[in-house]
Amino acid sequence: MNLLFICTHNRCRSILCEAITNSFDDPRVRAFSAGSQPAGEVHPLSLKYLAKQGISTANLRSQSWDDFAGQAIDIAITVCDSAAGESCPLWLGNSPKVHWGLSDPSKLSGSDADIEAAFNTCIASIQARIQALLALDIENLDKAELISALQKIHTNVSDGVKT
Repeated sequence: MNLLFICTHNRCRSILCEAITNSFDDPRVRAFSAGSQPAGEVHPLSLKYLAKQGISTANLRSQSWDDFAGQAIDIAITVCDSAAGESCPLWLGNSPKVHWGLSDPSKLSGSDADIEAAFNTCIASIQARIQALLALDIENLDKAELISALQKIHTNVSDGVKT
C-alpha cells in the first residue's frame, strides 16, 4: 500500500511521517511525502530530531505532489489543516483522502528544550499512529473499512499516547 503524506510546504510534518513510516520497514506499506507548495528544502530540525531518534533521513526532500502524478497512491493523508482544505490534484483520482492533523513543531518559538520537546511529541504521535496502522489487517480491509480505521486512529491517538 502506497501512502502519500501531504502538508502544504512538505518540510516538516509530512516529511516526519514519511521517514517514520518507512522506518518500520513493513513490506505492506511504503510512504512518500509531498506538498502543494513545497518549500524546496526539508526543515533542518526535522532532520536533526529524526536522526536523534535513529530514523534514517536519507533521500528525504521537499517535493511537489505533482511529482507523484505517475505513482499509484492508495491513500493520501493530509497532516496540516491547510492541506486538508485544499483540493487534491486530479491525478489522485479516486484515491481516498484522510486527515491526521498534527501540530507543527517547526513553528514553535521558545527554548531549545521546548522545541525539542515539541518535535519529540510530534514524532511520538506519528509513531503511535503508524503502529496502530500496521496492527490492522490491511490486506483484508476494503477501502471504506481502511478509511474508517485510519480516521479512528486519528481520533484515538493524540500526542503520542493512545487515549
